Amino acid sequence: MTTLRLPRWPLPGRLPRDTRDVLFLLVVIGWTLLPHLGRLPLWCGLMVGAVLTARAVLALRAAPLPSRWVLAALLAVAVGLTLHSYRTLLGKEAGVTLLVMLMVLKTLELRARRDALVVFFLGFFLVLTNFLYSQTLPVAAAMIIAVWGLLTALVLAHMPVGQPALREAGGLAARATLFGMPVMVVLFLLFPRVGPLWALPQDAGGRTGLSGTLTLGGVAEVANDDSVAFRVRFEGPPPPNAQLYWRGPVLSRFDGREWHRLERSSMGPQAWLRAELRTEGQPVRYEMTLEPSRLPLLPLLEATPPRGEGAPQIDGWRLMQRPDLEWLTDRPVTERLRFTAQAWPRFEHGPREAALGLQDHLTLPPGYNPRTLAWAAALRRQPAYAQADAATLAGAVLRHIRTASFSYTLAPGLYGDEVGRHAIDEFWLDRKQGFCEHFATAFVVVMRALDVPARVVTGYQGADPVLQDGYLVVRQSHAHAWAEIWQPGRGWVRVDPTAAVAPDRVDRSQSLRPPPGLVAGALAGMSPALMERWRGAYELLNNRWNQWVLNYSRSQQFDLLKQLGFETPRWEDLALLMMGLASGAALLGAGWALWDRQRRDPWERLQADLRARLATLGVPARSFEGPRTLAQRVRERLGERGQAVATELEALDALRYAPGASQRPDRGWQRRFQRATAAARRSG
Repeated sequence: MTTLRLPRWPLPGRLPRDTRDVLFLLVVIGWTLLPHLGRLPLWCGLMVGAVLTARAVLALRAAPLPSRWVLAALLAVAVGLTLHSYRTLLGKEAGVTLLVMLMVLKTLELRARRDALVVFFLGFFLVLTNFLYSQTLPVAAAMIIAVWGLLTALVLAHMPVGQPALREAGGLAARATLFGMPVMVVLFLLFPRVGPLWALPQDAGGRTGLSGTLTLGGVAEVANDDSVAFRVRFEGPPPPNAQLYWRGPVLSRFDGREWHRLERSSMGPQAWLRAELRTEGQPVRYEMTLEPSRLPLLPLLEATPPRGEGAPQIDGWRLMQRPDLEWLTDRPVTERLRFTAQAWPRFEHGPREAALGLQDHLTLPPGYNPRTLAWAAALRRQPAYAQADAATLAGAVLRHIRTASFSYTLAPGLYGDEVGRHAIDEFWLDRKQGFCEHFATAFVVVMRALDVPARVVTGYQGADPVLQDGYLVVRQSHAHAWAEIWQPGRGWVRVDPTAAVAPDRVDRSQSLRPPPGLVAGALAGMSPALMERWRGAYELLNNRWNQWVLNYSRSQQFDLLKQLGFETPRWEDLALLMMGLASGAALLGAGWALWDRQRRDPWERLQADLRARLATLGVPARSFEGPRTLAQRVRERLGERGQAVATELEALDALRYAPGASQRPDRGWQRRFQRATAAARRSG
């Protein structure tokens, strides 16, 4: 029988120094590039894996590196594929792709120290590029490991003699990092947060669960995303879930397949309805930390007033409220924002009397959903509803939803024909399975068919049931759509048709969840309680990270200056304080360097002590003579009486000069040498 023999790879401790260092650097590069792989084109990921693997094989076989012509050809292929993928070589995506390829190709010409330094500093730059896409706690932790690995490789490159252990180089890199940490903390606290310099590029980071349009299935797709949309902390107890409606885009124009906002440019000057916000009762004040959404809007709690103390304000941003109470920003939200606002849970808005602009909320596209329109006409012909008002008609439609076998599901499938026509007909009269946008849009179409002005509102509803570090967490999976109808004497009134078929979705914020991933599913299957605790602990850490690090802003810098005694802090104070602390740190460093120059090398101190002890035995020793020479002289002068001393001197020679020698004197050896010299003196 033939025995299969696997190749025997040498252990890391037995690898040649160059091979070991190259493999370590390749592992560090792979770790640094790992977060990028899911965002890079497939060809780039394949080339990265192939080049790193090929470089590792070359290092293990001590084979020559490819010629410059081969490298030039690979670089041309990488540039060409980048241009083909992005149609440009500029911009974030193309730039990061090119940088990744330059990094891995550079490993194929690691011939000298200067080549290694280029790789190290490209690696540090790639660490920064990861934060263009994500600034989460796991990415930060992974990049700290990457920086430590790059520093360790840099330390190895500056230790050309012998074969220093990775543990020793890693320890030195960690100590250097710790020494530099105070400077890093000072720069973080005091470096001026100048907007264009501190902000991420416009196309960097962020995603959204909302958009300015809505098609059937859009919100259900968002509900599969469990990432955090924003966090909210209330002054006092949070309102009940049924009042947590975070208002996003208000959609009033329906073209048969898609819902859009009403724009002022498409309307006459008299048709633009005013907000006319009327509040009652006590307001609730809250602080929101909004994740990047790449949309120019703030999903604020209903109803946040446009003026006064409760209106939101963000330094450097211009905020505005549309007449439909939707809050807009002057540019897309590509950075994390924290601000305070105030909302009135009890409110009315919109005109109380019929107005010209309400006609736009009755419009339905001709030729779409004829069976639903016929169903509404049949309802209207019933004697009970022939002269009914908007509230009565809305109650009848909601009652139909509760009693006509509708079901609430995250995966209702596609509706309509090949181009999405008559989707409301199919949902309302045939399949009757849908998510919140199906119920909201169908309800609005039916209400308009009943001659009641109505519109769709998108946003978020509810929050996680448990506070995380005092914050309510609202996720993309809380994305929601509801309806508003206009009633004479009241204005716009919120109606949530989803609550008619799934009341827990609104009352207890029990949203449908997508199937968990493999690992999360396994953990949840073994212990759901443990899974929830781990999730809660992670949310707590992540929130602290967001609040303390990512949200450290210009206003908090000024608050810090006030605590330090600056009554009216300015940019100049910030710069002066930072320069003062930096100068102090530089002086301390210079003083330490001067003091360190006076320190003697521990081997030199040991050599002086050794000469002094041998002098007591009558054995002369000069500073340039090594332990093995001194051992021979001890035997010549002392004979058998100095045998133990000579043995220890030979042990010292091995300790310092043999392969794997120690970098510092061994205290155990010093004690043994002291005992041997003392014994030799006594016997003399």
